[in-house]
Amino acid sequence: MSAPRQLTVLVLGSGGREHAIAHSVQQSLRCSRLLVAPGNGGMPGEQFCVEVDDVAGIVSLCEAEKVDLVLIGPELALAAGVVDALSAIGVKAFGPTKQLAEIEASKVYSRELAEKLGIPGPRFASFEKGNSESAVSWWRHLGSPVVVKQSGLASGKGVVVPENECETHSAIVEACAIGPVVLEEMLQGPECSLMALCDGVSAVPLPIAQDHKRIGEGDLGANTGGMGAYAPVSVPYDIDDLSATFIQPIIDHFAEVGTPYKGILYAGLMLTKDGPRLLEYNCRFGDPEAQVLLSLLSTDLVDLALACVDGTLSAGQVKTKPLSAHAVVMTAAHYPATPRLGDPISGSELSDLHTNVFHGGTKRENGALVTNGGRVMTVVGMGPDLRSARRHTYARVGKISFPGSYFRRDIGWRAPASNLMSYSSAGVNIDEGNRAVDLLKKSVTSTATESVLRGVGAFGGALDVSFLKDFEQPVLVASTDGVGTKVELAARTGRVRGAGMDIVNHCINDVLVQGARPLFFLDYLASSRINAEMVADVVSGMAEACAAGGCVLLGGETAEMPGVYAPGAFDVAGTLVGIVDKKDLLPRPTVAEGDVLIGLASNGPHTNGYSLLRSILEWLPLDVVPPPLTRPLVDALLEPHRSYLDVLGPVLKDPRVKALVHITGGGLLENLPRVFPDGIAATVDISSWPKPPLFKFIEGLVTLETDELYRTLNMGIGMVVIVSSGDVADIRALLTEDTWVIGTLHEQGQNKPRVALQ
Repeated sequence: MSAPRQLTVLVLGSGGREHAIAHSVQQSLRCSRLLVAPGNGGMPGEQFCVEVDDVAGIVSLCEAEKVDLVLIGPELALAAGVVDALSAIGVKAFGPTKQLAEIEASKVYSRELAEKLGIPGPRFASFEKGNSESAVSWWRHLGSPVVVKQSGLASGKGVVVPENECETHSAIVEACAIGPVVLEEMLQGPECSLMALCDGVSAVPLPIAQDHKRIGEGDLGANTGGMGAYAPVSVPYDIDDLSATFIQPIIDHFAEVGTPYKGILYAGLMLTKDGPRLLEYNCRFGDPEAQVLLSLLSTDLVDLALACVDGTLSAGQVKTKPLSAHAVVMTAAHYPATPRLGDPISGSELSDLHTNVFHGGTKRENGALVTNGGRVMTVVGMGPDLRSARRHTYARVGKISFPGSYFRRDIGWRAPASNLMSYSSAGVNIDEGNRAVDLLKKSVTSTATESVLRGVGAFGGALDVSFLKDFEQPVLVASTDGVGTKVELAARTGRVRGAGMDIVNHCINDVLVQGARPLFFLDYLASSRINAEMVADVVSGMAEACAAGGCVLLGGETAEMPGVYAPGAFDVAGTLVGIVDKKDLLPRPTVAEGDVLIGLASNGPHTNGYSLLRSILEWLPLDVVPPPLTRPLVDALLEPHRSYLDVLGPVLKDPRVKALVHITGGGLLENLPRVFPDGIAATVDISSWPKPPLFKFIEGLVTLETDELYRTLNMGIGMVVIVSSGDVADIRALLTEDTWVIGTLHEQGQNKPRVALQ
């Protein structure tokens, strides 16, 4: 069998995407000669100064250099009709014709086609240039937030996502002054990029990627051409099903009308709670998605491009490496406004086994490499998993420098949340913890006497101490607890004072729910190395909380334990003892069917769920303010656990209060049943209270089922009061803050949960 014919291949474009394409072509056994036009300061191959939309110039170049195959990067070339012109002279071109490129060149056409084919997407409307009045009227009639899109090509930046009504009105007026506009209902959920190789009849999807369009960390700020990407992305959908829904109908349609679509078809998707929805179509590789996808491709790109053009592509022909790829874009000073050009670049040519550096806005000037555009270069790291790929990327980014350079530190930050399906996958197993309690009950109860009224499994121990003459029947209530993994965040940020308040207030609430007021507190603090200032700061937080709670900080223990705790780490625990008259002890035996749950607000996660929170937010800088938060993320996460002593003081001895429930580890689902009699269950309406911004943010990130989320975090309710239905109004009137009726008690049905969320 003769060897395949050697080809002269031309890559059109000058960005990081085109460098990645040229890099792949250069490695092909089919390519004997590589040409690029116009290229940049780092692309391989022979460079020719021909612009991508200069159709006549490209045709002349191909004829003069006897080009066999052209791979087209930017949409501008496709919309200009380069494929049509090359096909006319017998040169194979990888990409759709000018007519088919309308799927990206006109968002009006794209939306109308998707609607015609029944492809799921948002509600939308299109408006001609200057018709802002009708556009504004449609938006107001829609009654929900919208995304404003210029219909024509805008290099990935013709989209405005307004944050309020004023911004929306301005965006519509400004867009309509430029040209035709599409308004789309704003969808909510993570975005992903589905790209497929198409040969006119069939489509073979590449791994799903996710790019980061916003300039700011936490996905804030202005839209850009793309600040980074990673692949593959973990999504709760089969990739072939997504391709069948969003890609194949387009291919089938164009095949039926006699204009087969060949090249790359890119579907930008949003994974909403109602399922995946189409955001847009592009007729080419994304940038920077191409940089990660081509890094993962193990099949010869030239062979794949030829198969697409010739109509012979098969699914088995497309193979990818079992790796992860992670890309970070480095931008010039002042990007995305008017980038500064001509700054010298150093460190980009260093070799590294685990990374590739793809140039975008660069050029050679007097032999030196300088900036020549906004997105200067893309660094791609590879590894067996995303964590290692990310590590390689940022290590390589750190070796490249040029004045005014900027890059996002959080590319891929949503990935940890997408891989967590339960709290146990973050390192904490609530069920195993409950089993441990059951196993140790026997040992604990073996030491009990008739005076022990509350033991293991309650919020704290209770002991009958009738000799305290100030009470009719005085009962001591004790609680021992720890702050948990929240201390890691406190140690890492140096904000440790709140940890002292956390432990005291947690224990106060644990004795409070048994009707007791705090008497004294004993602390325990252990660390890898004693730091006097740190210890003083933590203990001062304890003292402040004790003073507010009317109890004494009696003493404690400080331990230095190198080798047990990681350097810089510490742990805080403590025991609080309270007192209550036996007749006022909670919960009362009168808790029954028909009783009502009154919820009191939490002021944050308190001291629970931080293993999950740290796993989710590991790659997001703590100083960002992602919507809907109105303060830095670190402030929201380190808000000290609140005490409910002051607000519950007026009702603590009120006989109408049947029970109090502190919502700690296990959330509403695990804590409410601790005060229920046998056969009693609860239904909780999770829409009955306003979710604080931090919990809204987390809920939008995770893929946890509702029950798993609400037994991991308190979700805005930190304390629950149980009363008869007839006493609800009176008790709420005595509480000095906003409260909500969040549920009711009822008979537990057979095989039904103790707490049901609705």
